[in-house]
Amino acid sequence: MKDLGKISVSRRKVGEEAAGQRIDNYLVKLLKGVPKSHVYRILRSGEVRVNGGRAKPDYRIQSGDELRIPPVRVAERPAKAAPPVSAELERAVLFEDEYLIALNKPSGLAVHGGSGVSFGVIEQLRGQRPQAKYLELVHRLDRDTSGVLLLAKKRSALTTMHAALREGQFKKYYVALVKGVWRNQKQAVRLNLHKYLLPSGERRVAVKADGQESHTVFELKQVWRDYSLLRAELKTGRTHQIRVHLSHLGFPIAGDDKYGDFELNKELTRQGLKRMFLHAVSVGLKHPASGAKLVFEAPLPPELQNFIGSLD
Repeated sequence: MKDLGKISVSRRKVGEEAAGQRIDNYLVKLLKGVPKSHVYRILRSGEVRVNGGRAKPDYRIQSGDELRIPPVRVAERPAKAAPPVSAELERAVLFEDEYLIALNKPSGLAVHGGSGVSFGVIEQLRGQRPQAKYLELVHRLDRDTSGVLLLAKKRSALTTMHAALREGQFKKYYVALVKGVWRNQKQAVRLNLHKYLLPSGERRVAVKADGQESHTVFELKQVWRDYSLLRAELKTGRTHQIRVHLSHLGFPIAGDDKYGDFELNKELTRQGLKRMFLHAVSVGLKHPASGAKLVFEAPLPPELQNFIGSLD
């Protein structure tokens, strides 16, 4: 990367979309190409001023704060390709206002870039909404899981919805088709989950006594000779929670390429099911600004509905 030299003193007024962030995190994002160690040095030395005074790294900036940022060296980064404009993603929007977006994420689309994925949902929506100064994921869905996904358009909305998630105020329901005949009409599953990495660097989750507590409530919706259709209510939101709970109980999700029955998956592909049968069917929450009750619903995609039809 080419050194561009020092950038002169800059002054910046904090907007509403950035209010509530720690100043160190704000500067790291703002001063792209500047090492974190240097950001902390200029904060500790008092070179960064907030409303004329010093600020500690953990100070939370407020809307209207005046920042003085000293000259810093930045490095030129290769220009990134613009994310593709996705008409499919625009059609997937279920609701949008000045605070949040709810969309019906298609299967096969990652929520963010990384691990070989150049552009995910968040990058594409930022590219398609350049006027949106702040856009962040409220929660995540696995790449192969379809269904309701929420994004915040203001930092205040994000922090409010994250607090609601932590306090269990979100109602999140999924539909899954599993191998085997599920016996109980309703069953609560509590298992501790431990995250680890494979030698390849891929993330995995296993049931382990010293893992994080997780809780899912399953309800039987329909049963066939070899399969069961379940509705799952997430009480906690651990990585791969539903997939690992069901696999551990001996009811792997149809088409799950990480925790499923791999021989069965090959047969399912021949029968027309070419993805994991896990769909986030609804999310209920209070609006982060008005407090009004919201429920977003995403019907089963045609490929999943058609496969159920073939079982009937």
